[in-house]
Amino acid sequence: MKNLKEKIVLITGGASGIGKIMGRIVLEKGARLVIWDINQDKIDETVSELSKTGKVSGYRVDVADIEGVKSAADKVKADHGTVDVLINNAGVVVGKYFHEHSSKDIDRTMSINAAAPMHITLQFLPDMMKQNSGHICNIASSAGFVSNPKMAVYVASKWSVVGWSDSLRLEMQMLKKNIGITTVTPYYINTGMFDGVKSLVPILNPEKVSGRVIKAIENNRIFLSMPWPMHFVRSCQGLLPIWLFDFVMGKALRIYNAMDHFKGHQK
Repeated sequence: MKNLKEKIVLITGGASGIGKIMGRIVLEKGARLVIWDINQDKIDETVSELSKTGKVSGYRVDVADIEGVKSAADKVKADHGTVDVLINNAGVVVGKYFHEHSSKDIDRTMSINAAAPMHITLQFLPDMMKQNSGHICNIASSAGFVSNPKMAVYVASKWSVVGWSDSLRLEMQMLKKNIGITTVTPYYINTGMFDGVKSLVPILNPEKVSGRVIKAIENNRIFLSMPWPMHFVRSCQGLLPIWLFDFVMGKALRIYNAMDHFKGHQK
């Protein structure tokens, strides 16, 4: 989607982090912005701030609530018409060993990270297919490729997103629909969500990540992995024996220990 001018862009988790930054960027490009978020105070703050740049509307939505998603989607369509670009960005992480999780932890993580992008896309994709144009961008994670201790459920949710998102891309191609699908697999981003993470691989700058995501949408890019070495992870998994891959990830790069001092968002 080369030109975002006058396009309606919906971003989930759009009131903070890279969601908010991406919102500002698309407004600067002349798009009309719709943000979904669960935090009403942040929605009000973001709408007030970004309204100085362009047309923006905010809706309080719990993306884990399927009926709530359907209701909010109906309201967005009534208020704005067909959504041209959907960015599934909302996400959560629980940083502890799997056996320390509660069933609620598991359900919440999978509902928000894995199921919600599918339910939300289901609400807006048919209209995109009718007009034969649109773009869906799914923010997954490098954790969608690499197993990692203390984030097993998060990893499971992101593996799900990667597989679903790229399968959706193939379906749109098979059906000859002019709808782009971009799957984004970044490393840790410095937004507060992963506060406490220690890593030899540099933590990503949210402004740069946001800019690259929007550029990827404009260029109809299939996969966007950050930083650059993440492009080789799947090749290494295929070529190296497991023990050697584990050595590189765990001992050399210490990625398997990145969550040792995880704190996350501090409320």
